[in-house]
Amino acid sequence: MKIEADRNDITEHPHDDKPRPSLCTVCDKWYTTKGNLNKHKQIHAGEKLYLCSQCEKRFQTEDALRFHNNVHGSKYKCTECGKCFSRNETLTVHRRVHSGEKPFKCTVCSKRFLQLAHFVTHSRIHSGEKPHKCHECDKAFSRSGDLTNHLRVHTGDKPYKCSLCDKSFSQSSYLQKHKRHVHSNRRPYDCRYCGKRFKSSCELKRHVYTHTGTKPYSCRHCSDCFTFHSQLKAHLLKSHNEGTWFRCHICQKNFSNKCHFKAHLLYHEGVKPHVCIECSKSFFTASNMKYHQLKHSDFKQFCCGSCGEYFRHKQTVVRHFNRCSVKLGYVHIFARQD
Repeated sequence: MKIEADRNDITEHPHDDKPRPSLCTVCDKWYTTKGNLNKHKQIHAGEKLYLCSQCEKRFQTEDALRFHNNVHGSKYKCTECGKCFSRNETLTVHRRVHSGEKPFKCTVCSKRFLQLAHFVTHSRIHSGEKPHKCHECDKAFSRSGDLTNHLRVHTGDKPYKCSLCDKSFSQSSYLQKHKRHVHSNRRPYDCRYCGKRFKSSCELKRHVYTHTGTKPYSCRHCSDCFTFHSQLKAHLLKSHNEGTWFRCHICQKNFSNKCHFKAHLLYHEGVKPHVCIECSKSFFTASNMKYHQLKHSDFKQFCCGSCGEYFRHKQTVVRHFNRCSVKLGYVHIFARQD
C-alpha cells in the first residue's frame, strides 16, 4: 500500500473538459493545480500542520481547521441538547437522533438508518463486499474507517489521549466514550416515558425499547424476536449453531459475546485495567469501577417510588423499598433530574 505520493509523478488527464493536470498516485484523485495536490498529499502523509488556537487540536488541512472553528463559535448548535457541530449537514443528521427520523431503509431486511453512509455500509453485510484490505494480514473490511483502526493493531498506535487521566485510545470514539462515562456525570438524553436520563443516544434507544416492547431483530430460522442485536447473535449461536463460540483455553468455558470473553480472560491473568482516578483502586471491568466511583460522589441517581428518597445504587433502593413503610407496589428507578 502506498502511503506517500511522488511529487514528480504528475500525469495529464486526457479526457476532461476541465484541465486537471495533477494526479495523486496513492488514491488516483485529480487536481487542477499542483498546490491543491500538495495539500491533498498531507492526508496520506499524516501531517497535521494546522493548530486550533482554542483547544490545540491539530488538523491535516486548512479547510478542516476552518470547519472545526465553527464548533467553538457555536455556529451550528443543536437546540435540543446544546451540542455544536462543524457543518450544517452534520447538525441536520444529528437532529434525527432527537426526532427519531430514519430516512434510509434497507430493502433486504427493512432496517432503517439515520445516515446514508451507515446504510451503504450495512448493505455490504448482505452483499458480502469488503473493499478495504489490510496490507499486513490481508484482512478485509467493509469500511475504510475500520481498516484505519485495524492498522493500529499492527503499529500499536494510540493517538487519542485523555487530558484528565493520561489514558490513550486507538479511536476517537473510544476517547469520547471514556470521558463521558468516567469523567462526566452529564446526561443530555432523557426518556420521554419515565424521565430517566442517559449519557448517549444509544443508551436511550435501548432503554426506550423496554417501554415500547419493540423487538426489531427477528431470527430467520424461527419466529423468535429480540430487543437487541446481541441477543439475536447469542440465539443464533445457541439454538441454530450459527456463529462462533469464544472458548477460554484455560477453563474451556464458552462465550457467545467477544467482550464477555475478553473480560473473562482478565480474571485468569489477574489483570485489572480499570483504575479509579480518586483512590487508584483497580478493577477487572469498567462497570465495577463505575459502581465503585459512586462512593466518591454525592450523585444519587435511583429513587424509591414509595417515599421519593434517592440512593446511589440500584440494589440499595430495591432493598430500601422492601422495607419502606409506604408501599405503592413498584419502584421508580431513574436518573436524577438535577
